[in-house]
Amino acid sequence: MTDTDAYIKMNNRKQRYKQLCAQEPSIPIFSQGWWLDATAGSENWDVALVETNEDITACLPYVYKKRAGFTISTVPMLTYCLGPWMRPFDAKHATQISRQKDALEKLIELLPPFDHFKQRWHYTLTNWLPFFWHGFNQTTNYTYLLPLQSEEASLWQGLQENVRREIRKATSRSGLQVHNDLPVSSFIPLNQLVYERQGISPPYSEELINTVDEVCTRQNCRKIFIAQDAQGTAHAGVYLIWDENSAYYLMGGSDPAFRNSGAMSLCMWEAIKFASTVTKSFDFCGSMIEPIERFIRAFGGVQTPYFSISRTPSRLVATLLFTQSLTHSFKARQ
Repeated sequence: MTDTDAYIKMNNRKQRYKQLCAQEPSIPIFSQGWWLDATAGSENWDVALVETNEDITACLPYVYKKRAGFTISTVPMLTYCLGPWMRPFDAKHATQISRQKDALEKLIELLPPFDHFKQRWHYTLTNWLPFFWHGFNQTTNYTYLLPLQSEEASLWQGLQENVRREIRKATSRSGLQVHNDLPVSSFIPLNQLVYERQGISPPYSEELINTVDEVCTRQNCRKIFIAQDAQGTAHAGVYLIWDENSAYYLMGGSDPAFRNSGAMSLCMWEAIKFASTVTKSFDFCGSMIEPIERFIRAFGGVQTPYFSISRTPSRLVATLLFTQSLTHSFKARQ
């Protein structure tokens, strides 16, 4: 097969996958073809497809890039999760597990060679055994998931008292109002302040935020909540996206000069209330950083595990990653 033939075959495969995404509400927003085009670049991702009688029964989108001569596959910036999708079907539990095993093993076989592979999976993906049997590793992370079928009063009662107190303070004492019709340019400075006060550069570019905002606006699946005072000064903001099954707290930001105004809690509460009108649950997109975990836990979500799946066949890359982790650990202790 020539390079041209391979390119045509890949494009046909991706086009079929995009058609599947448009038909299947169970495929999360982060695995949608249009999302990967925006976050990874249309030339930097592909998808493994398992087909039965010309129907796609399982798939695994993946990103790939060359770095210092190595082929690396990870999750793009601003992409909370990636991973396999398997067509839902009704059967006995043992039958379901058996079919999952077959589908996942076929997907693994279809993956190209990588020097390093790592994906965070959606919390609904709980069977990683076939990956274990093929030499992959797993790390458990946690998010908080808030069901949104309840009335607003029940959601309010689910908040911890300190959060309710912060929200009341934001509206009464601080006189804040939350706007959800401001452009992304009003949100970006708040998000950048998160990293600025830590003395580090943002992990993603302003250009990427604008690109994601453009495609999400086109898909009608994003809303920005910004708390402003009477003078029009922005105190905090929350960037929300959603699909048919869940809303996701994608980004946030606040001005440290107003850290005691209650603005962040107010924005999050407004985002939760809005999410209850468009989808079924609210995913806080987790965090293993203790202060962030403490903040999002207080909104009443259920602690929910999700997996990071990885494999590093290259000993050199494995050594580099180990050294990098030691450096990060050392800096975190300073």
